[in-house]
Amino acid sequence: MHNRFPAQERFAAGAQFIAGRLRQGTSGRTHAVVDPATGQEVFTYELAAPADVDAAVAAARAAFPAWSGATPAERSEALHRLAALLAERAEDFARAESLQCGKPLKLTREFDVPGTIDNTSFFAGAARHLQGQSAGEYSGDHTSYVRREPIGVVGSIAPWNYPLQMAAWKILPAIAAGNTIVLKPAELTPLTSLMFAQAATDAGLPDGVINVVTGTGKEAGEHLVGHPDVAMTSFTGSTAVGKRVAEIATATVKRLHLELGGKAPFVVFDDADLDAAAHGAVAGALINSGQDCTAATRAYVQRSRYDEFVERTAALMATVRVGDPFAAGTDLGPLISHVQRDRVAGFVDRARAYARVVTGGEAPRGTLKVGAYYLPTLIADAAQDSEIVQSEIFGPVLVVLPFDGDDEGIALANDTPYGLAASAWTRDVFRANRATREIQAGCVWVNDHIPIISEMPHGGYKQSGFGKDMSPYSFEEYTQIKHVMFDNTAVAEKDWHRTVFGDR
Repeated sequence: MHNRFPAQERFAAGAQFIAGRLRQGTSGRTHAVVDPATGQEVFTYELAAPADVDAAVAAARAAFPAWSGATPAERSEALHRLAALLAERAEDFARAESLQCGKPLKLTREFDVPGTIDNTSFFAGAARHLQGQSAGEYSGDHTSYVRREPIGVVGSIAPWNYPLQMAAWKILPAIAAGNTIVLKPAELTPLTSLMFAQAATDAGLPDGVINVVTGTGKEAGEHLVGHPDVAMTSFTGSTAVGKRVAEIATATVKRLHLELGGKAPFVVFDDADLDAAAHGAVAGALINSGQDCTAATRAYVQRSRYDEFVERTAALMATVRVGDPFAAGTDLGPLISHVQRDRVAGFVDRARAYARVVTGGEAPRGTLKVGAYYLPTLIADAAQDSEIVQSEIFGPVLVVLPFDGDDEGIALANDTPYGLAASAWTRDVFRANRATREIQAGCVWVNDHIPIISEMPHGGYKQSGFGKDMSPYSFEEYTQIKHVMFDNTAVAEKDWHRTVFGDR
């Protein structure tokens, strides 16, 4: 398996990237990156200690004055060079991502890596378009204008499901706006975050602009969020951990951006193209083995089409090829770990007491048994208030429920604490418009589910968090607004001074 990606050789210098170079952690404790397809350890490294976080923050703070003072054109050129270098190294990134995550190579080659390159190119251009309000004489006696300025050092925490893309989503808007950053990737999946930081240095970004510390959430993550020299925290992960991050950040009144859990509804009205909906449901539920906050997890189908939808979707799921991520023809790889596989299996096993497992519902046998695999699973006839419907499973599991009128379908779609993404399937433009208005989610697709683009924002409602990744809207998270006001009268005694002394 050594030919998958030579992780141990590539990161022999360590899994911390501080001030432009790789280095070892200083915690005295090691951690192993495990290939989830085989269960084999592929990279062992020393975890970051709070002292490593301090060093990374100090490097970012030292780099901030020069980087924030660079012209937008200079920052843009650096990001254009980075995009070109990522494209040159695309296959390396794809193989590293597949190794640490268990993603099929076709997913990393066609989605994760190209999406990251495109996002880098987008922010290379967006760096030159940081705009404020035009100057004007709003009071009559003064000229006002608005400056949009970087915040400072950003401390970000990325999850393990999309390590490369989430690293890019955190890093790019932050540095395009003139900030510097310390990123903590998940300790399970540090490889491509480190490669991204190294590529940025190779592309000519100054040392300290991008730093990576790889440690546990409890030790490195909490220290980063609470660090007094970190001006902002951006976190992507579970809602439960997001609440803890918010609690720590509040103590130092940090700017906070949270992208949390999801339980995306997939609403199929009775006039929908059922073939398209079934294909969309299988793809939307199984992408990245279902380890996606926007994955289709709750399909609500109008009752007259319910049985047919269940039958078609089950038949399509049975055609999905589960296998080695590096093998040609593999559609679905393993989950991130055996612990996550067992967690998903627990949800399904408990659901057998109150719902019907139509297909899947077990780990594969044979040669795949050693990996963290779980078969594509379709569950029907669960109650709306059941665990399988309300809780985020984060695995290749789709639950299907019927509804009657449109009012009920939309109400059921909104009936969870989450609001990250949703989709509506209909040929009726009025139904589609109503669904997009009334479904409470940061993204609502019509007759599709999953596609994202760099130009459009990504973020949630309710307990799915707040703030936006990607798009120019992300600059609202990573900049602060300053009002500048000039007196135009050159008069020593202003009329408004009488409110403090003197009369008219």
